[in-house]
Amino acid sequence: MSNTRLNGIIQAFESGNPAYMAFAKLDKQIAIEMSDSPYDGIVYEMEHNPYDVSALGDALQYMLSRKQIAESGSVAPKVTPIARIPANGAEMNQSFAKQVLDRGCYGVIWPHVATVEQAYNAVASCRYARPKNAPLYEPKGVRGDGPANASRYWGLSMQEYYAKADVWPLAPQGEILVGLMCESPEAIDNLDDILANVPGIGFILIGEGDLSQALGFPRQYEHPEVQDAMRRIVETCHKHNVIVGNPHATAKNHRRLLDEGYRLMLSAPRRSYGVVGQSVETAGY
Repeated sequence: MSNTRLNGIIQAFESGNPAYMAFAKLDKQIAIEMSDSPYDGIVYEMEHNPYDVSALGDALQYMLSRKQIAESGSVAPKVTPIARIPANGAEMNQSFAKQVLDRGCYGVIWPHVATVEQAYNAVASCRYARPKNAPLYEPKGVRGDGPANASRYWGLSMQEYYAKADVWPLAPQGEILVGLMCESPEAIDNLDDILANVPGIGFILIGEGDLSQALGFPRQYEHPEVQDAMRRIVETCHKHNVIVGNPHATAKNHRRLLDEGYRLMLSAPRRSYGVVGQSVETAGY
């Protein structure tokens, strides 16, 4: 087994670089095209699009490129797939994370996480159980054991998969990212406690749409109150050395977002990779 980092998003972070990603629909042709895109990773969107684990499995398979694997000499995907699940933090629904991870995703984005308890559950849902005396026991893993499909997709034996299927940066060798969406005033008020008390959070993603709704300024992202709320999120993440992402990066604003402290840039959903790819190339990603 190669020691190469499998998760290209984590690779970007560890290299001190921002990571660039795009949302994608569960479509076979989009999966093929996105697999050769200039992004570090993609997010299969299943919060606002239908939650279809079978279609997710198909999309992941269509991302595989034997030519790319042969030329690179590594089973690491060129573009790392993760999934945004439909379960809000308050629902505490662990099965959604288990199912997308068992299909082979390298991470999970949880919408609407607003409390320490919800954040703890999100991380725990992405970890396997281990003995109480094991290192890095907390957050206590509750992911059910069913690694056959995921290990095959990653190109590893089951034991190799177990060694890498933990959450980064809590486990330095971990290849799974847990992203929590901060998109309400309650979440902002609790963010300092969340980041101080829940290890294993890979990044915080601002939910500008829901946040602007909750503040009374729907989709008015430049409104001073919305901007101030976003600034508070960024500052809190920096205080705890946690990566913060913006879901509305474009060729026009990504330089400003970098200056504001974002290290994860996500493009809004597009109908096809071609439009997204053009934006990436124009921005010099």
